[in-house]
Amino acid sequence: MSTPSGIFISFEGGEGSGKSTQIRFLEQWFRHRGRDVIVTREPGGSPGAEEIRALLLTGDPGRWDAVTEALLMFASRRDHVERTIRPAIAQGQVVLCDRFADSSVAYQGYGHGLGADFIRQLWKLAVNDFKPDLTLMMDLPIETGLARAGARFANVSAAEDRFEKMGRAFHQRLQQGFHEITAAEPDRCRVVDADGDVQTVAARVASVVEQFLAGRPA
Repeated sequence: MSTPSGIFISFEGGEGSGKSTQIRFLEQWFRHRGRDVIVTREPGGSPGAEEIRALLLTGDPGRWDAVTEALLMFASRRDHVERTIRPAIAQGQVVLCDRFADSSVAYQGYGHGLGADFIRQLWKLAVNDFKPDLTLMMDLPIETGLARAGARFANVSAAEDRFEKMGRAFHQRLQQGFHEITAAEPDRCRVVDADGDVQTVAARVASVVEQFLAGRPA
């Protein structure tokens, strides 16, 4: 029996959009179909990248300027791709990733105003335009997402909530960024309505993934 082709699927969206929960549902969905799956995240996903994650996601919102933040993101991403994602794909695994470089386009490009073109130049320099096969854009009203995220971090010390603390205008720009990314690459990026109970949203995710796999060579 030949080894199945590796697949790289990313989950994107604003704060509190349910990405982490839905990745776990999709992990089980693939495992029930006999696929070997790894779940990873950004920033992070490799030992070095996890160290950078702590620098990026904790502390005051103004801890880094926008350019420094973007450079740290892509340093983390480079290590993640080379040490975790590419080897897994080469072994025929399904890689499910909580955020990838689209988040840098949205957060640093749109949210911080560096511009999408600047971030895409870093993307090319760091990982040579390496992209997911499928990106699931979890779409949720800003207020709903921030309320969910706030509840998640309410009783956590040293919470990774630096981005949640940024103002509403930042999150509006972030949402605009994700919408424009999706419009520019509709073949790769698919919108999932993330407003609803977890089982309902999981069914929506599975439907999108089934459609993607149906159009993909075995």
